[in-house]
Amino acid sequence: MSVDSAMTEAAGATAAAAAASDRERADWLRTVADALDANAVDLVTLADEETQLGETRLFGEVTRTTSQLRLFAEVVTEGSYIEAVIDHARPEATPPLPDLRRLLRPLGPVAVFAASNFPFAFSVAGGDTASALAVGCPVVVKTHPAHPELSRRTAAIVERALQGAGAPSGVFGTVEGFDSGPALVQHRATTAVAFTGSTAGGRALFDLAVGRPDPIPFYGELGSINPVVIFPAADEARGAELADGLVASMSLGAGQFCTKPGVVFVPRDSNTETAIDVEATAPPMLTPAIRAAFDRGVDELLATPGVDLIAGGRGGPLVLAADTATVIANPLLLRTEVFGAVTLLVRYDDTSLTGALECMEASLTATVHAESADDVRDIVTKLERLAGRVLFDGWPTGVAVTWSQHHGGPWPATTSQFTSVGATAVRRFLRPIAYQSAPEELLPPALQEHNPLGIPRRVDGVLEPATAGEVRS
Repeated sequence: MSVDSAMTEAAGATAAAAAASDRERADWLRTVADALDANAVDLVTLADEETQLGETRLFGEVTRTTSQLRLFAEVVTEGSYIEAVIDHARPEATPPLPDLRRLLRPLGPVAVFAASNFPFAFSVAGGDTASALAVGCPVVVKTHPAHPELSRRTAAIVERALQGAGAPSGVFGTVEGFDSGPALVQHRATTAVAFTGSTAGGRALFDLAVGRPDPIPFYGELGSINPVVIFPAADEARGAELADGLVASMSLGAGQFCTKPGVVFVPRDSNTETAIDVEATAPPMLTPAIRAAFDRGVDELLATPGVDLIAGGRGGPLVLAADTATVIANPLLLRTEVFGAVTLLVRYDDTSLTGALECMEASLTATVHAESADDVRDIVTKLERLAGRVLFDGWPTGVAVTWSQHHGGPWPATTSQFTSVGATAVRRFLRPIAYQSAPEELLPPALQEHNPLGIPRRVDGVLEPATAGEVRS
């Protein structure tokens, strides 16, 4: 399908999608989830043929994908996502205050760019698609060439499921091909874009989105270094354990995770460094282009004086090392993501860690490994400024899909302050609208006085809990 045809159909479905009740849209999502679960074996077989990610990983990703769909069904039926607020008129105030009521409404058709490294969870039926459909925004997905047949098969399942659930025609579609990306961003019917991919590709599309005659929001999840700081007492107490955890995290999925730990700060003469041991081989990467970019990136790292290969080799994961003086003199070492199974250890002492961290750009995550004897507060404060998620005594290559999750961060981790994972991902595709002194019969149900939906609302400054509404499920 052409971009214009897909977006025209999406535009035609906009009014019906927005008018559907939360319960109806939740049913769409649950029906899609059930259909994907029913076809999981065939989908995983096809995905493994195209990605070589392995059936265990891929079955887990299908489960994550259907869980995402069901979570967003819960989000919209719970009701607080709409942020309903009512301030009754106060004619006695100075000056008098009118009756004002506000809620969030869907933007309209959303363009979603599928990712290469998550053929299910960040792809055709992934979190961006689920969160947009949940709030009544039609979706057109630009599929990824790393898994074309899987994308087509998944799209066919999604389309049939939505049709069977009574969703309006045109509420979901897909397009293919490199040229379709810019065309999607610039199409007159597109109201927002969700993208997961490289910083360079995301920035190019971001510039197109904001350069339109009518600029639109571009929600890009881009590059990320994901620094890890191992403090001295933790290194002393459990260096071998930390070494094993690091290798497992940085090599998971051949290192093709946006949350891979790319830079790890270790004390000089670290037990963690001494204990590092990596396998000689690694699984194939997703595409020849990704492999070529990985090789170039590793070459550039190793070409920097003071950077040494300390474990692994070209046939598998690599661990490099440098001291803080080297990275402070060459800050690109701390800012350039190499997508694949490579990580850089940075050896620090008591006076050099802060200076090295100040050379870093923002990331999706930052991780702290410490014991009670370690003084971590100042460093944690610095990491809070660098990342959208700060982990303690864990590893970042696992993103729980929950109400509280935040998967984002300051530029260049993302192009906005919103999350692409978790319940509040829906906020990307909504806009506020206020009604002043509106007749009751013209108000959306969420703002009507008797709260027919039974949703949580803030009324005259007081947060009121959900009630047993007539249509809420």
